[in-house]
Amino acid sequence: MFNILLKTKINFNTKPKKTLQLQQHIKRTEIPIYFMANKFYYMLAPLDDMTESCFRTICKDADLTFTGLISLESLSKKNISSMEKIKFYDATPCTIQIIGQREESLKKVLSWFSPTKGFKGFNLNVGCPDPNFIRQGMGCAMLKRISKIKRMVGLIKDHGYTASIKMRLGLNGYEKDKKAYLNLINQIDADFFVVHARHGKQNYSDKADWTTFPDCVSTGKNIVANGDIKKKEDVDKMKEFGCCGVMIGREAVINPLIFSQLKDLPVEPIDNVINKYKRLLKERNTPDRYSKNIFKFLGNDCKTLG
Repeated sequence: MFNILLKTKINFNTKPKKTLQLQQHIKRTEIPIYFMANKFYYMLAPLDDMTESCFRTICKDADLTFTGLISLESLSKKNISSMEKIKFYDATPCTIQIIGQREESLKKVLSWFSPTKGFKGFNLNVGCPDPNFIRQGMGCAMLKRISKIKRMVGLIKDHGYTASIKMRLGLNGYEKDKKAYLNLINQIDADFFVVHARHGKQNYSDKADWTTFPDCVSTGKNIVANGDIKKKEDVDKMKEFGCCGVMIGREAVINPLIFSQLKDLPVEPIDNVINKYKRLLKERNTPDRYSKNIFKFLGNDCKTLG
C-alpha cells in the first residue's frame, strides 16, 4: 500500500526543462529531479552554524542533506558568506535551503545560479521561528501566504529544479489548531514537504506532535517527518503513518553514524569519522564557528541504536 500511494503522487518525468552549464569540471548536462518514489529517505536536518559541507560529508549514509539557512536577499546580491554556503565540494546530495519572500530576488538567483555535482534542488523555509525573520513576515509567519509560496515554488520548478518546503505546524498554537499546515500542503505543488511537528512558539523542550503526521500524509503529498526522531522505533512509526522519509538533526550532530545505523549498514569507528571531519575542516578552510559548535556534541554518545 505504501508504494502504491507513493506512485500516485509522483510525476516521473525526470527530464528537466532546461540544460544548464555546471560549475567546476562538470560538463554541460541535464540536472535530474530528486524524486522520492519507492524509497524511504533519511535526511540530515539543516542546523545553522553546524551542518556545513564538512559535516554533511561525514553523514555519508544520509540520502539527502541541506545547507544552512540562506537569506534569499543576501544570495541575490552574491554576498560572500551566502555564496560560500552554496559551494559544494563533493557529490554529497544536498538541497539549498532559502528563506525570503521577494519573488524578484528568487528570479535573480535563478538567473545566474549554476548547479554543481551534488545539488538536489531548493528548499523554501516557511518554518523558521526566529523573531528576526518573523518580524519581516518570513519563516513560519509566511506559512499562510499560499499564493506567494505557490509562485515561488513554481519559479524553482520552471527552472527544472526540485522544489521542497520545510515548515512548522503554524506560527502559533492557534494556527496549528486551525490546521493551517494542511491548507499549505494541499494547495502547494512542492515535490516534498518536511513537516516539523511543532508550531512557531514552541522550542525543542516541547514534545513534537506526531499525531499531525497522518493528516499530512492523507493529503496525498510526499511528507518527510521531522521532530524528536531518534531511533529505529521512531522511524518505524513514521513508516506506519505513511511518511516518505524522516529528517534528523540534533541526534545526527551527536552521532553522525545514525543514518548508517538506522539503515543497518556497516558503521565506521567514530574516531575515524571525527578524524575525517577534522581533515575536511582544514582542506576546506572552514570557519572555526562551525567546528566549535559541532565539537560541543560530536561523539558524546555513539552507542549502536536498538
